[in-house]
Amino acid sequence: MIDKDFIEDLLKKHPYSNVKHQNDCLTLSCPAQQIIDLTTELRDQQTFDLLVDLTAVDQGEAVENRFMVVIHLYSCIHHDYIRIHSDCTDNESPEFPSIHSVYPAANWHEREAFDMFGIVFTGHPNLKRILMWDEYPYFPLRKEFPLAGIDVPLPADDVVEVTQASVEPAPMMGGPFVSSGQGFMSDAEPRAKDESWTEKKEKPV
Repeated sequence: MIDKDFIEDLLKKHPYSNVKHQNDCLTLSCPAQQIIDLTTELRDQQTFDLLVDLTAVDQGEAVENRFMVVIHLYSCIHHDYIRIHSDCTDNESPEFPSIHSVYPAANWHEREAFDMFGIVFTGHPNLKRILMWDEYPYFPLRKEFPLAGIDVPLPADDVVEVTQASVEPAPMMGGPFVSSGQGFMSDAEPRAKDESWTEKKEKPV
């Protein structure tokens, strides 16, 4: 289904979109303000009726548009995938139009992206955290968030009293982790890039 004619016709209807690559599936770029238009076309006219995934990427502070939303769609009729990359223009307070009205399944995906990256999905019917508690002060999948996590008090004293639970940084053994990238995966167990410290031996200052 996704052949040269399909791509040319789609880009003619949506000239704001561009092909990024076709390495594994057709990957398009689309401005955030046109995302509802494009996804509606793909659902209603091109049979991409299933939202497989919606997530985000923090590309780091060195790039012009730090946060990018990634959408994966699937056609249950033609058995093809399309991926859409769309940048958030505001790096300090990223926002992106909710596609919940087009794909209701986006509801929880967008809540997760909000929870982990701090991207506000405008028009979402119930945008609140889905993994962390509402008052949690960080966004764990942003680049500046340490791999080991941050020690944060649990919000409910009564839960702590009963469970004796606490939030502690994970033992990272000198992470981040890297692997050799050679040989069989089973033999390429990741090792700490910096092994001068562990959870029992503090990191040198």
